[in-house]
Amino acid sequence: MDVIQDYIDRSREIVKVVESQKQKIAEAAKWFSQTILAGRMVHVFGSGHSRIMVEEMWPRYGSFPGFNPIVELSLTFHNLVVGANGQRQAMFLENVSGLAERILRNFNLSEKDSALIISSSGCNVVPIEMAEEFQKKKIKVVALITKLHSEKSTSKRQDGKKLSDFADLVLDTGAPVGDAMIKIPNLETPVSPGSTLGGVLLVNTIKAEVARLLTEAGHPPIVLSGTAVVGSEKAKELFENAYDEHAHRLSSLYAEVGNPGSGLK
Repeated sequence: MDVIQDYIDRSREIVKVVESQKQKIAEAAKWFSQTILAGRMVHVFGSGHSRIMVEEMWPRYGSFPGFNPIVELSLTFHNLVVGANGQRQAMFLENVSGLAERILRNFNLSEKDSALIISSSGCNVVPIEMAEEFQKKKIKVVALITKLHSEKSTSKRQDGKKLSDFADLVLDTGAPVGDAMIKIPNLETPVSPGSTLGGVLLVNTIKAEVARLLTEAGHPPIVLSGTAVVGSEKAKELFENAYDEHAHRLSSLYAEVGNPGSGLK
């Protein structure tokens, strides 16, 4: 059995699922570009391994300011696995109701903002409540889930609602139920998940379309670029300018926090 080829073949199927969502990807990119052009930020959140897609969006090479990566270490710090700051605690905390509201209490949100919430199952409490809180504030929410897995999974919320119930638009990673894609003879459970592959494809297709829309609108983004591409001096200039822009955008999320009447703008 050629399991290497099997994973590659199944990955091609994921690419086809992503490709079938081009219209939805374009819609998400339109919302995000409108937010960035308005001087606001796209809030990107994921708990657990969904953190990967958050950091894929920004900041890394080939990305640009306009995205607010919300990554809580208590929900995503996996490398210790057990003991203090271990995986058991993270999995427990991502199902604590009320944590999402406390996270968003840090920001002065605007109806001009938008949000991308990533959760493969779409069934853990914190990502669901993040989307719910954004929608309460009339902020458009794009959910990135694994459709088949979410449909077969049980929500951890008492009312049974899932992330997709609080999304204005839903994108599908194309991975199978349970995520792991490869069955090995004489091994009871499958290995090698696929949701990260689909998620990264979706995030970067959105990113590319947002960059196109911003450029066509006369506001080309400042893209983090490598020395091998633009030379050392230009690369340094782009990094410094991009980080400065991020800081300026972020400052608007903090400036009025807690002030009476600050609310949505």
